[in-house]
Amino acid sequence: MRKDILSLLERDGKLSAQEIAVYLGAAEGQVKEEIAEMEREQVICGYGAFVNWEKTDSEYLTALIEVKVTPSRGEGFNRIAERIARFDEVKAVYLMSGGYDLTVLILGRTLKDIAFFVSDKLSPLESVLSTATHFVLKKYKDHGVLFGEAGGGDERMIISP
Repeated sequence: MRKDILSLLERDGKLSAQEIAVYLGAAEGQVKEEIAEMEREQVICGYGAFVNWEKTDSEYLTALIEVKVTPSRGEGFNRIAERIARFDEVKAVYLMSGGYDLTVLILGRTLKDIAFFVSDKLSPLESVLSTATHFVLKKYKDHGVLFGEAGGGDERMIISP
């Protein structure tokens, strides 16, 4: 049942326990208990809205920053990743395989804001060896949500006999 609840909430975080119970054919109390338990265990870490900033007055730039670091003895990448994650601008930090160690996702109001973050906050950290910044030019889909024209209508394939 947990996996089903999580899948429903991931698609629509506004669903009530009652609505989830109806979808699953379960008792509302059982769903509420399961959700509360997952919140205590931090399986469910929070609820949020996915905003298409292009349709608002507020403009934000999204940048993905590739970061090469020197891991700490005994702690690996955890210490530096946790340090980077504490910056307000940082929306996500991922440990990666491949040519670099961490991907840092940040939001900034201008190119200058992002450049300042990289040059004055991220690069000076003692474990950071190098960075490469990539700017998101347009979002088509994020967290399973279609944006812009792609999300305008039902574009499922029609299947007929």
